[in-house]
Order: sequence, then structure tokens, then C-alpha cells
Amino acid sequence: MKGFSSPNSPFSRKVRVVAIETGQAASIEWTVVDLGGSIPALEATNPLGQVPVVVTEAGEALYDSAVVCEYLDARHDGPKLFPAAGEARWEALRLQALGDGLGAASAALAGERRRPEERRFQPFSDNQSGKISRALARLEHDLAALEGPLTIAPIAAACAIGYMELRDCAPGWREGHSGLADWYDRFAARPSMRETAPPGPAK
Repeated sequence: MKGFSSPNSPFSRKVRVVAIETGQAASIEWTVVDLGGSIPALEATNPLGQVPVVVTEAGEALYDSAVVCEYLDARHDGPKLFPAAGEARWEALRLQALGDGLGAASAALAGERRRPEERRFQPFSDNQSGKISRALARLEHDLAALEGPLTIAPIAAACAIGYMELRDCAPGWREGHSGLADWYDRFAARPSMRETAPPGPAK
């Protein structure tokens, strides 16, 4: 398989973590892209021009990290990251959506901060900061689910928190979320998380 990713993207990282955790890292040949401008090769596979994208062996392009992660999970024979049915599945999907939302709000806030000061819209930044604050509070509330058997939920949450910290979107967040911060530090020590850690503040 071939894929497109961006080094600091929490969504690209989520897919790469899933690939490692399911033993498929060597099956994907990644093209790393800089999302600062038009990328024809990426846009030819995903009309939205967004990462991550994985092109299957049959030539089908899959995009949106949730879709790609579930595809990879369906390909391996080990314990599944996406529970098959019932309450466990809905909880994992809900928490994945919460983690993805935290990552999206952090990316939106970071993007607004990169704009020239005279073009920034403070209500927009405040809205994203509110989303981040509420997402962190809910993740703290749902720590038991993050601590349980490995599913897509803690992977999505940890990748989002890592990006949020990288962009300094919620200074001091650890002081009010000590349980979540402790869990994150332990989860971030997993080999899959260390291997996919973003290189730095560049876009």
C-alpha cells in the first residue's frame, strides 16, 4: 500500500500508530507532504487535499483517519481496535470522535494564530479554545475507558493531546487534568507513540 501523511498531523499520526499496533507498518510506503500549498499527487487521490490517505493494493484511495484506521484494523488477525458491536463499539467510536475533535480544534486554533495579528478573529480562537477545554474535561471524566483494553479511543485521544501540546494550545492544561496528564504520559511511552512523535513545531 501507499500513503500520504504529514509529520505533525495528529490524524496522520493516528493512522501510523494503528499501522504499528496492528503489525502493518512495513506494508505502507508513506509519502510525507508539506500541506502549505497545492499538492497534485495528494489531490489526485483525495479531492479534499487532506492527509492521511492510504491507497489500497487494489488501487482504492481511502481517506479520513477514522476510515483508514478501521480499514487497517479489518486487515489483521490480532485483537481488534474497533470493537465489533454493542456498547463497547459505540464507546470507542464516541471517544475517537472526541479525540479527533480535540485534534481538529487544536489545528484550527494553531492555524488562526499563524495569521497576521491584524487578520485574526478572536471569537473564532475563543470558540476553538472552548472546544479544547471541554474535550479535555470529558476525556478526564472518561479515563476508565482510556485505561482499558487498547482500542482506537486512547490512540485518537493521545495523538490529539500530543498535537495540542506541540502547538501549546492549552497552556497549563495539566494542572487541571492531572489524571489525564498522567495517563497521557504513560500512553505516550508506547513504542508506537515514540516512533511517530512529531519532529517539531514546523507545519
